[in-house]
Amino acid sequence: MSRPEPVRYLRSEPTMAYPHGRLLAARGDAVHLLGPDGWVRAGRGAPAGAQPVTREEAEDWCEREGWDLWLLDAVPAY
Repeated sequence: MSRPEPVRYLRSEPTMAYPHGRLLAARGDAVHLLGPDGWVRAGRGAPAGAQPVTREEAEDWCEREGWDLWLLDAVPAY
């Protein structure tokens, strides 16, 4: 059994509705967006303007926005 590909975290550009941007996770070429129901597949490739963030920065984003940190370990493998 092989290990899933590592997860890379990204943050979208800030908007009025999301002044700290949205948290995204990329595994392979699949990109997921963190939403109220968990991770939602957003397609292939990062959106324009998305900036890479470290795991620690993703944790800080979750804490600031009130999201549970376990979500960072729940990114789908597809």
